[in-house]
Amino acid sequence: MALNSSTNSDSKSEKPVSLIWGCELSREKQTYTFQIPQKWKYEQQLALRTICLGERAKDEFNVVEIVPSEDSKDTTPVPLATLKPSVLPMASMVGVELTPPVTFRLRAGSGPVYITGQHVTLIPDLSWDEEEEEEEEEVAEEESSQEESPPKPIKHAAPNKRGNIAKKKKMEKEEENSTPSDDDAFLSKGRGTVRGRKSAAKK
Repeated sequence: MALNSSTNSDSKSEKPVSLIWGCELSREKQTYTFQIPQKWKYEQQLALRTICLGERAKDEFNVVEIVPSEDSKDTTPVPLATLKPSVLPMASMVGVELTPPVTFRLRAGSGPVYITGQHVTLIPDLSWDEEEEEEEEEVAEEESSQEESPPKPIKHAAPNKRGNIAKKKKMEKEEENSTPSDDDAFLSKGRGTVRGRKSAAKK
């Protein structure tokens, strides 16, 4: 028999599954042992909630205690509650969590006394493992898709069409200015012939 302060229900690897539990102590049945089959592998706990007297209880003191197991070093019983219909017919057992096997005994009084609580079983929480596996698969898929996708081609800046047109027009104007027109060629030819005639007359 062991007393635990609290149950770690926030653990990612375990989740609690609780069932309502109860027993009755009376003059005919003064002891009750809460135990679980040995084949159960998961951790078991008994969380007490209330201890109360029945409607047939006499106006006398009823003392409920926990009896240590035979293999325990300390064999001194642990009192849980002392009840009397006219004084205290019920007691709350908040924060009392026991590890089976646990033996309850009606030390004094004739009862009936009812003990209620929750039988808590801590089983592995497989949902966390499934979520972790899904996250790992998503990460692996993203990495593989990044490796398989070809590198994106570098986009070159589109040429400025307006600039090219302006350059072409500028070049055409320069060519027109550098190329002599037909009138200029004719005048230059005419000047040559006149000079030739004058030189001939001088002779």
